[in-house]
Amino acid sequence: MSTRKINGIRLFSAFIDSCVKEPYSFSRFSKDLIAGITVGVIAIPLAMALAIGSGVAPQYGLYTAAIAGIIIAITGGSRYSVSGPTAAFVVILYPVSQQFGLSGLLTATLMSGVILLMMGIARFGRLIEYIPLPVTLGFTSGIAITIATMQIQNFFGLQLGHVPENYVEKVIALSQAIPALQLSDTLIGLTTLLILIFWPKLGLKLPGHLPAILAGTGVMGMMHLLGHDVATIGTAFSYTLEDGTQGQGIPPILPQFVLPWNLPGSHSFTMSWSTVSALLPAAFSMAMLGAIESLLCAVILDGMTGKKHNSNSELLGQGLGNIVAPFFGGITATAAIARSAANVRAGATSPVSTVIHALLVLLALLILAPMLSYLPLAAMSAILLMVAWNMSEAHKVVDIIRRAPKDDIIVMLLCMSLTVLFDMVIAVTVGIVLASLLFMRRIANMTRISTLAMTDIEQGLLVVKINGPLFFAAAERVFTEVKEKSAEYRVIIMTWDTVPVLDAGGLHAFQAFVREMAKEQKHVVVCDIPFQPLKTLARAKIAPVTGQLSFYANLPKALEEIENKPIAVETH
Repeated sequence: MSTRKINGIRLFSAFIDSCVKEPYSFSRFSKDLIAGITVGVIAIPLAMALAIGSGVAPQYGLYTAAIAGIIIAITGGSRYSVSGPTAAFVVILYPVSQQFGLSGLLTATLMSGVILLMMGIARFGRLIEYIPLPVTLGFTSGIAITIATMQIQNFFGLQLGHVPENYVEKVIALSQAIPALQLSDTLIGLTTLLILIFWPKLGLKLPGHLPAILAGTGVMGMMHLLGHDVATIGTAFSYTLEDGTQGQGIPPILPQFVLPWNLPGSHSFTMSWSTVSALLPAAFSMAMLGAIESLLCAVILDGMTGKKHNSNSELLGQGLGNIVAPFFGGITATAAIARSAANVRAGATSPVSTVIHALLVLLALLILAPMLSYLPLAAMSAILLMVAWNMSEAHKVVDIIRRAPKDDIIVMLLCMSLTVLFDMVIAVTVGIVLASLLFMRRIANMTRISTLAMTDIEQGLLVVKINGPLFFAAAERVFTEVKEKSAEYRVIIMTWDTVPVLDAGGLHAFQAFVREMAKEQKHVVVCDIPFQPLKTLARAKIAPVTGQLSFYANLPKALEEIENKPIAVETH
């Protein structure tokens, strides 16, 4: 079996590398089976909670974990990644589902899959690595804050007629509703949350999600005995099957093939150029966030396992998964860092474990659907609160604030604030631009000049060494400093052996400097020119000019020529 390629990019690379090129034995399958079951237990409540947080019924999160999970695992470039709905998407998906409904959300997911596919084909996988840590940490922390805020209503059982879209107004509305919290929902949420917090301290291999959910459901049962009503998946969501059968909670059927833009019963969405245009910004946000999160996840897994992922193949897999999943009711999916890490810790050896996890989700749909409908919404909110806390990486935020340069702190806090108050696209765009400008300022400040000992005022000879790149942000200042130092000298020798880059801005500043020196009847000598600046000078056809500009291979050669045959300065 050979790996198929698109423009030289390997398809199915992780699956083939781990299951075909490496012998796949029964021993490895047993390890993948255990890992797949472990991750499946984690994924079932998480997928439902994330779907609810995204503004859609919980079964669509299960459809996503199953369909996208299988396709991305087989076609992608990371052998241990587990893909499905993730918390990072909640803040993007919720507004889309509220404005355009489920059909609009599935259509946007399909569009994001196409964008991801194009990014993979264009080999953009490595470019994601150039997004600075303060930017990624800033917007992920901002997303975590937004997710946590969105869970307050169900966690405390608050009754809000309308939840404002603006974050500040939302916080005000929630704070005003807090005095009317429901004790039963609050107890369920606290019980679930406390078990999620303290379960890892027990050192058991069983993930804490299932015990936490069971405990929360147990508290709900006691509340029912005391006569308290509690909001559950069954009371909050209903469904209608194709044969007209209606029910509460989750339908006990496998995902059905549907046209994303033409869902039965979804009459509020009309597929047109205007709706596609309106959905495009959200689709682009989904694609960018999916690419960033999936590749960050792959890098983390590489560090845990010593294996290497194929970044462009992973983008292809993510794209294919998000193209196919909407036709089966799946919302946006990407690699989930927590589930993927749990997959590795549980002993996974290949993408087979992820496929098994997806099959377990499908099995839960068929067998456990009636039971899942009894899960309390407060417990689902507690799970998302824990996810938001883990996603925030508060320890890294604190570490950057305490130890990082001020520029990085500003970028991180700005990205965090913009994500919370506006959206991720604005945050990432502003963050990258600001981080780039601050980085260029740092590099520009690194470019310095120093006067060498060969300088001789009697001979009218100034020798300076330029350290650092001569690019648009630094060149103008550097040549101005050289000009100021050259006031009493007739010949200026510049050694460029530590000038790695000369760009168009640096070239322009150099030419202007040479012209100014010529007007003052001074001669400029450049020596020790590295390859890139030399290539730039050659492309610009900069040639020696008698009495104005000379080039030498090295500084000793330039000094020898000047000593033996003083350079004439052209007079005007």
